[in-house]
Amino acid sequence: MFFDSWNAIGRVLVTGVISYPVLIIFLRVSGKRSLSKMNMFGFVVTIAIGSVLATTLLDKKTPLASGITALGLLLFLQFLVSWLTLRWKAARDLIKGSPEALYADGTFREEAMRRTRVHQTEILQSVREKGIASLEQVEAVVLETNGDISVIKKSSQGAVSDTLTDVNGMKKTPVP
Repeated sequence: MFFDSWNAIGRVLVTGVISYPVLIIFLRVSGKRSLSKMNMFGFVVTIAIGSVLATTLLDKKTPLASGITALGLLLFLQFLVSWLTLRWKAARDLIKGSPEALYADGTFREEAMRRTRVHQTEILQSVREKGIASLEQVEAVVLETNGDISVIKKSSQGAVSDTLTDVNGMKKTPVP
């Protein structure tokens, strides 16, 4: 049906005019990391916020107060999870996971690639995107906790990068 009633359109307009500024205020209060591409939980919260906003705008059975409460709850949970992961390693490991070495020491880490479902062609593409012509120039390729693939060039001094100490499949000794 193309048109229901002017009341329905009016409700969407009024609800949108009220809920959009409330969402902006909630996001400003909750901080810059609330919608950042940091981890799976942040992604889920971002999708849920969009769903709540759409439901609040379009579903006549969802009161505006319920939608605003749901938005506030999601952002509070995002804040709580961020706070917990900042303070406890166990929470951080559970929610964010650990970066995974896909290529290191001149070899592809087949088991890690299988477990993370990353194909060798994706790794090679990431290396090319960094303007690197040969894997001999690469110290490591890492699947980050946010899904990005990082390519670490070999150091000209031959030192192992201390940024790799938290990566699964890498040596855990930082550079002095």
